[in-house]
Amino acid sequence: MFCNQCEQTQGGRGCTDIGVCGKDADVQSLQETLLYGLKGMAAYACHARRLGKSDEAVSAFIEEALFATMTNVNFDIPSLLEMVLECGMKNLRVMQLLDEGHTERFGFPTPTTVYEGTRSGPGILITGHDLLDLADLLEQTRGTGINVYTHGEMLPAHSYPKLRAHEHLAGHYGGPWQNQLWEFPLFPGPIVATTNCVLIPPDSYKDRLYTTRHTAVPGGTRIPGNDFSAVIQQALTSPPLKERKVRESLIGFHHTAILGIAGQVVDAVKSGAVKRFYVIGGCDGSEIGRNYYTRLAHTAPQESVIITLGCGKYRIRNHDFGTAAGLPRLLDMGQCNDAYGAIQVALALADAFECGVNDLPLTIVLSWFEQKAVAVLLTLLALGVRGVRVGPEPPAFITPNVFKILQEKFDLKIIEAEPPADLITLSA
Repeated sequence: MFCNQCEQTQGGRGCTDIGVCGKDADVQSLQETLLYGLKGMAAYACHARRLGKSDEAVSAFIEEALFATMTNVNFDIPSLLEMVLECGMKNLRVMQLLDEGHTERFGFPTPTTVYEGTRSGPGILITGHDLLDLADLLEQTRGTGINVYTHGEMLPAHSYPKLRAHEHLAGHYGGPWQNQLWEFPLFPGPIVATTNCVLIPPDSYKDRLYTTRHTAVPGGTRIPGNDFSAVIQQALTSPPLKERKVRESLIGFHHTAILGIAGQVVDAVKSGAVKRFYVIGGCDGSEIGRNYYTRLAHTAPQESVIITLGCGKYRIRNHDFGTAAGLPRLLDMGQCNDAYGAIQVALALADAFECGVNDLPLTIVLSWFEQKAVAVLLTLLALGVRGVRVGPEPPAFITPNVFKILQEKFDLKIIEAEPPADLITLSA
């Protein structure tokens, strides 16, 4: 490994300490937290910029924050923690810009029933997060007889009016990103990966995997610009898909949709029909410990509503949660960046009940995996949200001392082996 401080091999000649070269390990931990948060925020900012949305203050902060992580610039824990939290606030602004870019371009999402499975005829599968890529693909496949299917974090696309207006947006195929290696070989047509959460393809489908812009994998084919002609040609010459319906699901609970029924939600809480809200979502992975999220959702009391977002929803969405006070108990808000919407809903509820967010009957349990999750967590901490649970394991770059600081300031918790009683009872 490379020492960040002296730019020598860690532990080698000229390096005075293993890994930190005399620099406090907690300082390095905060610098790494800042870097991961910046990476996640930059991904959202990149998507927003493609939709014509940007903020100079965000760009300036990215420069300043990167400068603070350079060699021999900042060894001060309080100022680094301040910058880490500022990263969270700037990420809130970026998620707002991306939300605005999506709604201005594609309309406001509404609750929508999605066909899951395949239909007869040629098809293209698209995965990732970039809805603009999907829009371009839908335009270029118009009138070709090709059906387009979403995968993974593309599922929320079906809730946007201008995207679902395309009749050949035929449905959703498969589950979360980590299932690609056994789901993609079974899809006979070409596959387009638009962002992160793409796996290196095996021989079984690498000749059918295309990527856009920054996304690239060995054996795959990068699409020039937004020209999907090669993908379309391969779809027309590939074996057609068969009619196979797996299920239907209800999605599209954008924050504007939920706030549109805010009166019903408030009445449900006041009457006692809804006594707790759970936010269960985030980034998914293949570890066994992630079954915790499924168990928590399944054991949540009937008088509760579960809000989910990100690919973490695949841990809990294949279950009929029923209704509470006439409301669906599972509200799928969308992609990981739609954490912005969950925050807006929480703020609106706090305003309605004339209390702080931390006084709401609200439990937030986030599945931890990658840089976007870091950015979202920093946003919650920057807003002063307490008691957030993350897991299934502590972030490797957070030292015990830094985690202790976060525990003391924000009551940050790591999930347990099993959901504790205070999460699944209504007396807490």
